Order: sequence, then C-alpha cells, then structure tokens
Amino acid sequence: MATAAKTMKTLQLTPLDALEQAAECLKLLAHPHRLRMVQMLLQGRFAVGELAQACEIPAHMASEHLRLMQRCGFLTSEKEGRHAYYQVAEPHLANIMACVEGRFGVKKATRV
Repeated sequence: MATAAKTMKTLQLTPLDALEQAAECLKLLAHPHRLRMVQMLLQGRFAVGELAQACEIPAHMASEHLRLMQRCGFLTSEKEGRHAYYQVAEPHLANIMACVEGRFGVKKATRV
C-alpha cells in the first residue's frame, strides 16, 4: 500500500477539469463524417460543398458538423463570396488522425 501511495505522488497527471474538456472534444470527433472532414482539412482548405460531397451528405448537415468542430476550436473558416472555406486551427488534430489512420488504415487515394 505504501508503494502505491508513493507512486501516486510521483505521477504527473492532467487536472480533471482539463480531462473533462478533452473528453468532450474527443466525443465531438467520434463521428465518421467529422473524422473524414478533419482528414481532408489536414490536407488543405475546403468549402462546405466539397466536404459534404466527400462525406456523401447534404451541405446543411456538413455545415452543422463543421460548426460544432469550429465551436470546439478545431477549425476556422473564412468567407469568400458565397462560399465558406474551412481549415484546421488545432495542430494536434494531425496527431489524433495519425493514431486513427495507424490503427484503422488509410485506403487508396480518393479524388474529390
């Protein structure tokens, strides 16, 4: 028992409130369309319509997914005329996607 107590004193742990925030953001990413969008956005800047097409969903649904990820601080957007273009704002998303792709694999290249 003394060994366990000693080990707990030497561990470097993230505060629980920060882990709670991390869990919320990770839950937000836990959707196949959002993961696809992040995967694309890590490779460039895309309009809503392009992301919707790649996910095979209507543009209004893609916009909602993008809005949620933007609210969490993962993405930024800028308007150009009638189009909104999104890009990654959180560089750590590359590490998360590398884990996902490493575990579940990257398939052949797809044209968008």
